[in-house]
Amino acid sequence: MRVIAGSAKRLKLKTLDGLETRPTTDRIKETLFNMISPYLYDCVFLDLFSGSGGIGIEALSRGAKEAVFVEKNPKAMACIKENLKFTKLDQKATTMTNDVLDALCRLEGEKVFDFIFMDPPYDRQLEKRVLEYLSDSGLVYENTVIIVEASKETDFSYADDLGFSVIREKVYKTNKHVFLEKAGKEVIC
Repeated sequence: MRVIAGSAKRLKLKTLDGLETRPTTDRIKETLFNMISPYLYDCVFLDLFSGSGGIGIEALSRGAKEAVFVEKNPKAMACIKENLKFTKLDQKATTMTNDVLDALCRLEGEKVFDFIFMDPPYDRQLEKRVLEYLSDSGLVYENTVIIVEASKETDFSYADDLGFSVIREKVYKTNKHVFLEKAGKEVIC
């Protein structure tokens, strides 16, 4: 796994051996960042279920002002910190070795994010629990883009009920990226 573009371009990132994390492949990461790159400069980025930190590091490399990495696995967090130091992006990063929902509670009132990316373990409905939390959270605003990496079979039909609109979906061989924003409210005059 490597950084594809930006200040840390071509630097190889470390990942954990085994199945403890599931790094996003370079090809899928490149497709994702081709879609969001024009909007990354000077943004605040949240990388949930960070694994080795490849997505948040790519965002920082491409001009994000700041990134927060949340990963509860201490070994994975050590890998993230090593990757941040190696890419010289550690000064723009905050790391949290916490459960994602606990971290979101701790961040409340401290940050507002332009992008929230999450890649939870597949088929456990963890993305739904995070979206339930974010539906009433001050961590998001009307222009926050939430990106979920999920299995192809993951159903997001509940998103409207939580106040989110699916604005885009990119399907790959075995998984997909689902892009969500707060649903626009109609103005009644």
